[in-house]
Amino acid sequence: MVTIPITAELLRGALDLERTAHGLLPHRLPAWARAQNTDGQLAMAQSQPSGVRLVFRTAATEIELDVLRTQVVAEGAPPRPDGVYDLLVNGALAAQVSASGGNLLTLDMLTGAAQLVPGPVGTVHITGLAAEPKQVEIWLPHRERTELVALRANAPVEPSSSTRRTWLHHGSSISHGSDAASPSTTWPAVAAAHGRVELINLGFSGSALLDPFVARTIRDTPAALISLKLGINLVNHDVMRLRAFGPAVHGFLDTIREGQPDTPLLVVSPILCPIHEHTPGPCLPEVSDGELKFRATGEPGPGKLTLTVIREELARITTERAATDPNLYYLDGRELYGEADLAELPLPDDLHPDAATHQRIGDRFGKLAFDSAWAGDHS
Repeated sequence: MVTIPITAELLRGALDLERTAHGLLPHRLPAWARAQNTDGQLAMAQSQPSGVRLVFRTAATEIELDVLRTQVVAEGAPPRPDGVYDLLVNGALAAQVSASGGNLLTLDMLTGAAQLVPGPVGTVHITGLAAEPKQVEIWLPHRERTELVALRANAPVEPSSSTRRTWLHHGSSISHGSDAASPSTTWPAVAAAHGRVELINLGFSGSALLDPFVARTIRDTPAALISLKLGINLVNHDVMRLRAFGPAVHGFLDTIREGQPDTPLLVVSPILCPIHEHTPGPCLPEVSDGELKFRATGEPGPGKLTLTVIREELARITTERAATDPNLYYLDGRELYGEADLAELPLPDDLHPDAATHQRIGDRFGKLAFDSAWAGDHS
């Protein structure tokens, strides 16, 4: 086994690499944007590598990846399964493995208090690969902060180039991956495979809040296609009223257009979520009988945001702007997950889709978006 230097050329989906005491930490926001953020939830979410993967060509039959993971557990809630590393060979899923060791971060979801218990570096061991040249992708766990410590293989490794278009997507925990089974089966990853595009996933759990530094990050990140799934976190956190929401959306779009004036841009409203359709936030977690659920606690009132209000406003804004921005499009999120889907595949915690629903949303988005004018040939 030969140690392979881990460089930016081997990574896709990350916008920054931070040198740590252990190795390299992929970030999904650049350092300057992280410096403008003071929220622990976003800091944690953007360091969890949803959509980040190592990609290279090799004839190796055996690969080892040393990692230091940070597993997150909500206090009082059942622990999540270990994060999964998806191995894709020539684009097809070939194996799924997990890493041992790692840090354990316990969060109080009501107060935000956190306790970190350090742990050792673990190893992801992949064997039984064909002894022939092939493209290998190792998708990092979408919910576990992952420091890359060392990469080894029993044959040379070289970066793999791509001629595919880049799709940059921004959204909430649902886009981050929430309860998807593995990193290559989050709905954006499923949709990216359908559209044959390179994914940059800026889905941040609990943190799609129209932050200006996120808009500037999107503005400055070259992409052939951009989509924004907006709304649910603004209701969850009860952060603004309708008066502020409209101008904030305009400002977010204006900022993106400063750097990418003609890039096809799709605005997606929230999927169906009954607890917030007509009830404002804040949204609070509850643990009962070992199950985590969420409930809306706000009272309806003038100017308060609900999913119904947000869909109407997003549709209005995009329709009006499209008159002078022919590459701006709108998709109602209920086309991805609506009433019939809720009856068949209910949201287990009343807020997040399960693994089967991620697959369905990804398949739907692939057909509705990538087979539409938004993703057509705009070269």
